[in-house]
Amino acid sequence: MNKIFQEQVVVISGGLGDIGKAIALAFASEGASVAIGDIRPAREAEALLAEITSQGVQAHYRQVDVARPEEVAGWIGAVENALGTPQIVISNAATVTIAGIETVSDQQWANEIDINLNGSFYLSRTAASRMIAAQIPGRILFVGSWAAHAVHPNLPAYSVSKAGVRMLCKCMALELAPHQILVNEIAPGYVEAGLSASIWKTAPELAEQARQRVPVKKLITTGEVARQVLHLCHPDNVHMTGSTLLMDGGLSLLT
Repeated sequence: MNKIFQEQVVVISGGLGDIGKAIALAFASEGASVAIGDIRPAREAEALLAEITSQGVQAHYRQVDVARPEEVAGWIGAVENALGTPQIVISNAATVTIAGIETVSDQQWANEIDINLNGSFYLSRTAASRMIAAQIPGRILFVGSWAAHAVHPNLPAYSVSKAGVRMLCKCMALELAPHQILVNEIAPGYVEAGLSASIWKTAPELAEQARQRVPVKKLITTGEVARQVLHLCHPDNVHMTGSTLLMDGGLSLLT
């Protein structure tokens, strides 16, 4: 029985983060070859690559800084040589600094814009150009955040970068539609991953406070995010583009 993404090539930035790993494994389980990029050295990717290939698909890793367009171009070129032209691109790499307007440093601000927004642009533009050159349809998905539209104290750089990603999604969706390249965003709320998971692990009471704030009284798992990513990239999705799938358990309804 053919799997949903069999013979397709998926590229995931920030692939060694909690959400990135979950997305990579979800695509591999559905038959896709998976190319991962991350800022970390290759040795830290070995366990994940082994888990991906154990599902009978190919895997590829490259250390890459998405804030550097030349590195992104080199990465996508290497993926093409190893696996083929990527048809699905997941722009997931991001960083976050907890600091308000008065305390965030110039370097911290620039770093978040460079990685979260500029990096998303470099990856999506580079990959789209390769799809167009190969004359193949594709999917580009930005892992955004509900912080793109809801003000978060002490997260101005992150929120602004994610708001920029949302508009980038819309602009790219319109321009790439004639090429049958669909561009969308997934915007999670409180996910048990990354910085949040680290804080909640050491302070369970904060996790419970977060859970109680969410109208549905649940925190989001990385697996749940991955399943929605696959849904947005499903071959049967031929009309949704320039859209945001908001999965925040109703948090946005409180603001």
